[in-house]
Amino acid sequence: MKKIIYIYILLNSFSSFGQTSSEYFQSGNNKDDNGDHYGAISDYTKAIELNPDAHTYYNRGISKNELKDYNGAIADFTKAIELKPNYTNAYYNRGWSKHNLEDYNGGIADYTKSIELDPNDSEAYYNRGIAKKNLKDYNGAISDYSKSIELNPAPATYYNRGTVKGRDLNDYYGAISDYNKAIELDPNYSKAYSNRGLAKELIGDLNGACLDWKKAASLGDSGAAKWVANQCN
Repeated sequence: MKKIIYIYILLNSFSSFGQTSSEYFQSGNNKDDNGDHYGAISDYTKAIELNPDAHTYYNRGISKNELKDYNGAIADFTKAIELKPNYTNAYYNRGWSKHNLEDYNGGIADYTKSIELDPNDSEAYYNRGIAKKNLKDYNGAISDYSKSIELNPAPATYYNRGTVKGRDLNDYYGAISDYNKAIELDPNYSKAYSNRGLAKELIGDLNGACLDWKKAASLGDSGAAKWVANQCN
């Protein structure tokens, strides 16, 4: 889950016989809104040449993230933080970039700083939970997912917490409870039905598992359809 926040503000204007820095900045925003990330980066770069502003580095970093240039994004977010040390979103998105490079410890450090600056950011807890899960810190992941749920009870967060409980900690009943909640919030969540079926199978409830797999299959889950064919009457 990725949070992208473009900054739309009126910057102080600097010019050099042409467009001003704020004009390049707004032009970059418009291009990125239309999916022209390369064009946006070009405009942000011109704005930075005229006025090296934290928000412009930040937005250029977001555009680079969109192009999967995570190292370039990290460099821009780092520069934004140098210019604005309490830049919450820059820490968050730098964490996301590191996360995508599988630098999970670096991602956790940035998510943690983002949380220190904004303790009510459910997505920072959620993504820190994913990073902890990838480092096999399963209890830490559950703790972060639980905090994210307190702030924003999203179906994907229940699903991910359920997956850690079931697949990693063998807490099948706890997993089923979380999948129940994910399905309550999103009745068409095929993967939640599929995984709830797996958890039910592991506690000996094959009939319940088959019902869930059939529902998942009806929602387009091909893996669940195979389980139905192989294990269900």
